Amino acid sequence: MKESRLFRIVYYLLDKGHATAPELAEKFEVSIRTIYRDIDVISSAGIPVYVTTGRNGGIEILDSYVLEKSIFSDKEKQDIMAALQSLAVIDNTYEKEILIKLSALFNIRSENWFEVDFSRWGGKTQDNDKFELLKAAVIGHQAVSITYVSSYGTQSQRKIHPLKLLYKSKEWYIKAYCTYKQDFRIFKFNRITDLALLDEHFTPVDFPDLQDDPNGTYNRIIIKFSKEMAYRVYDEFEAENIGKQKDGSLIVSAEMPEDSWLIGYLLSFGTQAEVLEPAYLRKVLSNKARKIYEMNKP
Repeated sequence: MKESRLFRIVYYLLDKGHATAPELAEKFEVSIRTIYRDIDVISSAGIPVYVTTGRNGGIEILDSYVLEKSIFSDKEKQDIMAALQSLAVIDNTYEKEILIKLSALFNIRSENWFEVDFSRWGGKTQDNDKFELLKAAVIGHQAVSITYVSSYGTQSQRKIHPLKLLYKSKEWYIKAYCTYKQDFRIFKFNRITDLALLDEHFTPVDFPDLQDDPNGTYNRIIIKFSKEMAYRVYDEFEAENIGKQKDGSLIVSAEMPEDSWLIGYLLSFGTQAEVLEPAYLRKVLSNKARKIYEMNKP
């Protein structure tokens, strides 16, 4: 308890720059006499802490102390702080406390430059909770039970060993070992409808090098979009895959999964998207649109 208090006094002084003995006594819930004894111990450990008297007197640590003792350059300190700031994307008290401590030890101010909210627009906090739970499972090597919806719309129960969080193409995924399939899999966050930590731990292993998608390569699809859909096209495709035509329309050539997800995705554009290649996909899309019409016709 005493060692913890001594450390906290040091980084409190580094953070604040100056404090009075009564202030420290109240902060750490000890007597003023105990604070002065702690200061003597800190000083004897080689930390240049000193006490001044008078109206503006108090307890301080030499400003140059951290810079003289630190093995990090100014840029390295800023990079470490930036990395921690990006990690503390959720309201995680533990990580924010680390950020405060290092800010004091490095003698630099932690800039609040980064904010991430995993919840979808108009949504609640379930996405944030999902991220926190999976992050805890990866760090703690703890098995998770999930309900997962595949790209074909089928729902299944899985038990997974989460190995790594992955952010790719504007989406979050979890790399894991699936005990049901007895193989490595990549699961999309948004398709996990339910999950729970299990009272079961596992020994982590390296996730094997796979292709971008564990299901294999995709065929190339060529789609023509009207100019009114430019905002979506540039949001959802790489610029190098987009060709602008004289009339303002856009031709996109990209490798995409030919499954129910793709059909639903193309239908979301209504009459503003036309499949140019492959020809059989045009037929599949038109048949699907015809069924939708038959189901919803007045």
